[in-house]
Amino acid sequence: MEMEFSLDEIDEIAKKILSLNRHKIILFEGEMGAGKTTLTKAMAKCLGVQNITSSPTFSLVNEYECDGGLLYHFDLFRLKDLSEAYDIGIEEYLDSGNYCFIEWPEKIMPILEDFHQIQLDIIDAQTRRLKFL
Repeated sequence: MEMEFSLDEIDEIAKKILSLNRHKIILFEGEMGAGKTTLTKAMAKCLGVQNITSSPTFSLVNEYECDGGLLYHFDLFRLKDLSEAYDIGIEEYLDSGNYCFIEWPEKIMPILEDFHQIQLDIIDAQTRRLKFL
């Protein structure tokens, strides 16, 4: 799926993505400011998360209760290499059967299986292009 949308439509886009979802590991890619965290928050809200605050930039992962389980939200921007991911127990999270929303997934691609990718590109201040694979 590929589409352009206004940031005002983010909640509807989140619902649409989740309705098409076949995997619980979802990778969010795009430049800084493209809306990765905004989209993850909207998707988490659709999954019943009540208390999402911000991107886990400093902790690398935040855990939230959602309908039917847990949601792990990763921000791997500051991750230096794959060994740091192993140090935080990334495999346990990925194998848990819970949702894993991963921003900046490039450094852990070699260990990822069965996932969706969301590419966000900035069109202008209010418009984004989304590719969902």
